[in-house]
Amino acid sequence: MNAPQPHSSQQTPRRPLPAVGQRDSFFDNAKYLAIVLVALGHVWEPLRDGSRTMGVLYMVVYAFHMPAFIVISGYFSRSFAFRPHQIKRLISGVVVPYIVFETAYSLFRRWLHDPDAPISLLDPWYLTWFLAALFVWRLTTPIWRSLRYPLAVALAIAMLATVSPKIGNDLDMQRALQFLPYFVLGLCLKPEHFKLVRTRRMRILAVPVFAAALAVGWWAKGNMTTAWFYHRDAAQELGGAWWIGPLMTLGMFGCAVVLTACFFAWVPGRRLWFTALGAGTISGYLLHGFLVKGGIWLGWFDQGWAEGPLGALLCTVAAGTVVTLLCTPPVLKALKVVLEPNLDRFFRPDENAAKAAKTGAPAEGAENRGKVPAGV
Repeated sequence: MNAPQPHSSQQTPRRPLPAVGQRDSFFDNAKYLAIVLVALGHVWEPLRDGSRTMGVLYMVVYAFHMPAFIVISGYFSRSFAFRPHQIKRLISGVVVPYIVFETAYSLFRRWLHDPDAPISLLDPWYLTWFLAALFVWRLTTPIWRSLRYPLAVALAIAMLATVSPKIGNDLDMQRALQFLPYFVLGLCLKPEHFKLVRTRRMRILAVPVFAAALAVGWWAKGNMTTAWFYHRDAAQELGGAWWIGPLMTLGMFGCAVVLTACFFAWVPGRRLWFTALGAGTISGYLLHGFLVKGGIWLGWFDQGWAEGPLGALLCTVAAGTVVTLLCTPPVLKALKVVLEPNLDRFFRPDENAAKAAKTGAPAEGAENRGKVPAGV
């Protein structure tokens, strides 16, 4: 925690957050720390049944780590307006990785675990649901930007999804709809909203908030199924009455927003050793799943060394180290052909950009081109 500042004016960052389209250390730091939490949560999953402590940590992390990721994705999708370069970036940065890794995960599953596992691009498996959801969310961005009360509408849709078990598995739409409010919240946020949580007072308040979350998690362990945090099932599918779904949607949204704000309060705004890794979180996100699932299927977590506090600590350190390495520039560069391929040959030339090049004027939307994170 930083030392007390002599003047209250120093409680907020001295520099305003950069506008959309510019890289900012705060968001790169937040993305890196969030992807580390994602990896830790996946490693803790096979360890949670043998330890109440691991189960509690698992629940608390799952209460906000994906909402935080999705809020950032929404924030950096605010300028999406179906411009040609935005469509091309959506295809190359979201659709192509989804097709490649959905196929890769399906083959990996058939090879190591289930020879009869289906291969279907319409039914995302494991981590790829996020790319499918991001595609749907970003396509609907202009709609949310046009509504007067977009967050209220998104919450209503999420609540209705929790009482609709027949939505089906196509593109994991149940999960896309239930997580939708966090994306819309990100669309509604402005730089000054992030400045509000990046204060010394918020960093201090975050301590008792997370302490309370751990206490609630300790009570909830054994009294509440963790499947609610996955947002992939309707209330009836989780064994509850239909009316529990909307109540859980509102309650979990409120908890996730509070914990996400506290998480952002703790994210440093200056450039650190891991800041550059924030640009490579998509590779860390998509690759670490092979190791986690492979470890589960091969029985790594069933070994004696994985039992007890020391084993949990070793797994935690290993997960953080591995996902960090997977976010490094060499890995991202090696996977560039599938994570961000050059698809210029498949698209017509951008006439607006060509005209701007002739006149020397910036193209429409050029301020957001090339620097906006894809959301992962």
